Amino acid sequence: MRPGVRLRAVRDEDAEALIALVGAAYAEHPGCVLDLPGVDADLRAPASTAAARRGPWWVLEHAEVVIGTVGAGAPDGTGTIELKRLYLDAAWRGQGLAGELVRHVEAHAAQVDARRIELWSDTRFEAAHHRYEQLGYRPTGETRELDDPSQTTEYRFVKQLEDGATTDG
Repeated sequence: MRPGVRLRAVRDEDAEALIALVGAAYAEHPGCVLDLPGVDADLRAPASTAAARRGPWWVLEHAEVVIGTVGAGAPDGTGTIELKRLYLDAAWRGQGLAGELVRHVEAHAAQVDARRIELWSDTRFEAAHHRYEQLGYRPTGETRELDDPSQTTEYRFVKQLEDGATTDG
């Protein structure tokens, strides 16, 4: 990470900052809104959520202000973990930080002997899809509906890991 920016484990006290961060990202896309009683309820108690799902969740800070977030699910029975909640404050995009957050999850995956990382991304997040593909994640063609107020449809992306190391192909 760059000087003055640090990655640390999420705390439940980060809830307000995460709600603001994710809400701002959603607001960039017409019709996309937070669903705090539903699909976004994890934002209200992020550390507790991470502990319950047995997967890490981190925040990226600058001057003690949350500017980004990323998490991972627990490995499933197929050697797959899910990359979750990758968001970066708009003012900090384009500086390579999203890639660093993704690589952090990939390093975690290698530590837990995962062979694959998957992620689901709202169909409206086209810039994110482009970045995921640059980082070696491939769209599978699968979609899922979240049945939320935003009427979200998500695309699935997957990246194979090789011998505990990430690959770009």
